[in-house]
Amino acid sequence: MALTLAWRLFRRELQQGQLLLIILAITLAVLSVSGLARVSERLQVAITGQASQFIAADRIIDSPVKMDTAILAKAEALGLKHVTNLQFNSMVYSGDKFQLVTVRAVEAGYPLKGAIELRSGTTKALPQADEIWFESRLAGLLGHPQTIELGNSEFSLTHEIRRLPDAGFNPFASSPVVLMRMEDVAKTGIIQPGSRVTYLYQFAGDDAALKAFEQSVKPQLTQSQRWVDVQAGDSPIASAVKRAERFLLLASLMGIALACAAIGIAAQRYCQRHYDVVAMLKTFGASAKQIRLLFGTHLLLVTLLGIGLGLIGGALLDLGISGLLPPEIAAYSPPLTRPLLLGIGTGLLSSFMFSAYPLLRLLAIPPLRVLQRQLEGLQLGAWLHLLLCLSAMALMGYLYSQSWVLTLTVVAAVLLLGVLLTVLGFAMIRLGHSVGMKTTHPMQLALAGLRRRARQNALQLVGFSAALVLLLTILALRQDLLNEWQKQLPDNAPNYFLVNIAPEDTEPLQAFMQAQGIIATDIYPVIRGRLTHINDELLISNEEAQTGGQGRVGISRELNLTWRHQLPSNNELLEGQFNQAADEVSVESGVAERLGITIGDTLTYMIDNQALNVKVTSIRRVHWETLQPNFFMIFTQEALAPFAYTSMASFYLQDSAAQELANQGESVASNAVILALIQQFPTVSIIDVGAMVEQLRQIIEQVSLSLTLVLVLVLLASALVLIAQTEAGMATRQRELAVLRTFGASGGLLRTATGLEFALLGAIAGVLAVIVAEFALYLLKTQVFELNVYMHWPWWGIAPMSGALIVALLGYWRCRQLLNQSCADLLKLTV
Repeated sequence: MALTLAWRLFRRELQQGQLLLIILAITLAVLSVSGLARVSERLQVAITGQASQFIAADRIIDSPVKMDTAILAKAEALGLKHVTNLQFNSMVYSGDKFQLVTVRAVEAGYPLKGAIELRSGTTKALPQADEIWFESRLAGLLGHPQTIELGNSEFSLTHEIRRLPDAGFNPFASSPVVLMRMEDVAKTGIIQPGSRVTYLYQFAGDDAALKAFEQSVKPQLTQSQRWVDVQAGDSPIASAVKRAERFLLLASLMGIALACAAIGIAAQRYCQRHYDVVAMLKTFGASAKQIRLLFGTHLLLVTLLGIGLGLIGGALLDLGISGLLPPEIAAYSPPLTRPLLLGIGTGLLSSFMFSAYPLLRLLAIPPLRVLQRQLEGLQLGAWLHLLLCLSAMALMGYLYSQSWVLTLTVVAAVLLLGVLLTVLGFAMIRLGHSVGMKTTHPMQLALAGLRRRARQNALQLVGFSAALVLLLTILALRQDLLNEWQKQLPDNAPNYFLVNIAPEDTEPLQAFMQAQGIIATDIYPVIRGRLTHINDELLISNEEAQTGGQGRVGISRELNLTWRHQLPSNNELLEGQFNQAADEVSVESGVAERLGITIGDTLTYMIDNQALNVKVTSIRRVHWETLQPNFFMIFTQEALAPFAYTSMASFYLQDSAAQELANQGESVASNAVILALIQQFPTVSIIDVGAMVEQLRQIIEQVSLSLTLVLVLVLLASALVLIAQTEAGMATRQRELAVLRTFGASGGLLRTATGLEFALLGAIAGVLAVIVAEFALYLLKTQVFELNVYMHWPWWGIAPMSGALIVALLGYWRCRQLLNQSCADLLKLTV
C-alpha cells in the first residue's frame, strides 16, 4: 500500500515539476563526473600516448645485463609488443681518422612508438645488413666517407639521422650516435665477456596489460636495472605530463564538488517543500515507517532517474567534445568502465549522503506544524550533516584521483568556505538590520530581503561562492601552467647545442655567431668531477651500501661542473646567497634533498686526481624543461681555475629558412650556417635538438587544448549550479512578492530591489570566492604543481563585480515572470 502511494505521489510530483530541481542536480552530478572523467581520461591517455614517443615505447627496462627470458615471456603472455636494443660505445675508423661513437643496435620492430627522423624524412624502416645510419656531425668529423670500420667489420654510411625518437636530451653526451641492426653486432666482435653495454628492453601495449606487467616485473628488478616511463623524468615532457594530469584530476574533483553542492541544495529544497505534507500525513495517522518508505522510495526513484539521465548526458558530452578534438587525440579511447562506475557511484553516494540530514529533518516534522507553520522539527545535528557531506566528498575525491593531497586540498577549501560563510557572510547579511524595516527605497528593500532570508541566503552563498571558487581556481591554474610552459619553450627556444668548445675557440666562436646574427646563450665551462665526501663523511655507491659498505650513499658517477658569477636565468634561488667567495658552491635542490645537503656543509670533489673542498652557500631550483644548459653544481671561477675545461652553449637557428647575415645582408639557409660552423670549428660537436623541441611544443599545445576544454566544462557545470541555486528560493520569494504587491509596492520598485538583492549576494559571494581561491591556490601551487605563489590582486575587484552581475542577471531572469505578474495572479499562485 505504501509503495503504491509512493509511486502515485512520485508520478504526480514529477508531472508538476516539483522533483525537477533534485533530478537536475543529480543529473548534473553524474553528468559532470562521468563526462569530465571520460573526457579527462581521454586527454590523459592521448597526452601520455603522444609523449611516449619521446622514449619510443610505453615502458623501458634499462639493464646492464641480459634479462631473464621469463620476463619477456610474461610480456608476450600479456599481449605486449617488445623489442630489445643494445647500446655501447666504440671507436669507428675511416682511413687515418677515428671517432668515439655511441652505437645503437636495434631489432626489427623498433621503434614501437614514433618514427626515426632522417634528413630525407621520417621512416619506420631500419638499416639493411652491413649498413649504418649516422648523425651528420660524424660525417664531418671523419671527412664525409662512404664507409667506416667498426670492430672487425666495414659498414656503408647510407642515411643521415636527424633524430631518434628515444634519443633523450643530454648535451653532455658528445659522442655521435650510429644506428645498426642487432644481427650485425656479432660481426664486429666488439661485445666480449665483461664489455660495458646497456640493454634497452622496450614494451608497448594497452594500459591494463602494462600495469599488470609493471606489478609483476618491477619488484624483480635489481638496483642496477631501471624501470622507465614517460613520467620518470627521463624525457623533457615528463614535468608537463605530470602537471597536466594533476590539473585534469583537479578539474574533475572540482566537478565532483560542484555536483555535491547541487545535490545538497536540491535535497534541502525538496525536503523544505514537503514539511507540510509530512505534518498532514502524521495528522492523518501515517506511521513513521510508512513515511520513511514513502520518501525513501521517492529519493531512490529520483536518484535512479538522475543517474540514467546523467550517464546519457555524460556520453553525449564526451561524444561532442571528441568531435572537436584533433584526430590524434580523438583516436585514443580509454575504457568506459571507470567513468560509468564513477558516475553511478557518485550519484548514489552523493544523493544519499547529502540528503541524509535534510531527510532526517523532514521525517522529524511534528504534526503540530499543521497549526504552527514555524515548527521545523529536528534543529540539532547540523554537525552530522557537515560530517556526512565532507566524508562523501573526500571519499569520492580519493576514489577518483587516488591523491590525498588533491582531495584534502578541495576539502580544506570547502571547510574554509564554510567558516567564512558562518562568520563573514552572515555578518554582512546582518548589516541590513538597521535599515531593514524601511522599504521605500530599492536598496533598503534589498537589504531587508537579505535580512529576512538570512538562513536561505547563507545557503545560496554556498552555491554561488563554490561556483566562483572553482572558476577562479581552474582559470588561474590553467593560465599559470600555460605561462610556465611558454617561458620554458618560447618561439626562439634553442634548437642546437655546441659542446667540446676548446678555450681558444671561445672568442672566435662568439665572433662567428655574432657575424651570422645568431643569438646564443652564455658559454658555460664544463669540468667533470666526482663528489666524494660531505662534511668529511665518505660517499659510497648503492652497490657498496648493499654489500655492507660504511658511509653515506652518494652519486656513483662523475658530474658535469661549471662556474658562474651570477645566477642563471632558468634557476631560482631557494636558500642562501649565490657564490660570493672563491670556495663556495651552489647545489641544485633535488640533489641537495637526495644527499641531505644543507647550507654550511663542506663538500669534497675529486677532479683530475686533486681534491677540492668547497662550502655550500645556496640551494637552487633548476627548471630542467627549458632545454638550456643546466648543472647540479655551480662553482666560482676561482675554485675551478686550476683545472682544464671545455665549454658548451646553445642557440636558436630557424630551420630551412633564410638567415640574415648581420654584416653583409646576405641570405643563407640554416644548414649552410651549420656547415660553415663545422668547417671553421671542426673540433666542436654540434647537437641538433630541433626535432625534439618541435615535438615537445606539439605536446604542450595538446596539453593547452586539454586545459581549455576542461575549463569550459567546469564553466558550464558552474553555470548549472548557479541556476539551480537561484531556483531554490523561488517559493519564498513568490509569497513575499505577493505580500509586497498587496501593500502597494510598485513593479519597478520590486524589480530594482530584486536585482539589487541578487547583486549583493553575488558581490558577497565574489569576496568569499577570492579568499577561498587564494587559499586553495596556495596549497595547490606549493604542494601539487610546484608553481610560484602570488596574490591575484585584480580579482578583489573583478570577482565581486562579476559575481554581482552574473547572479543579478540569473536571479532577475528567474524572477522575471513573478515580477511581471499582477497582485491577483501572485496571490493565486501562493494558494
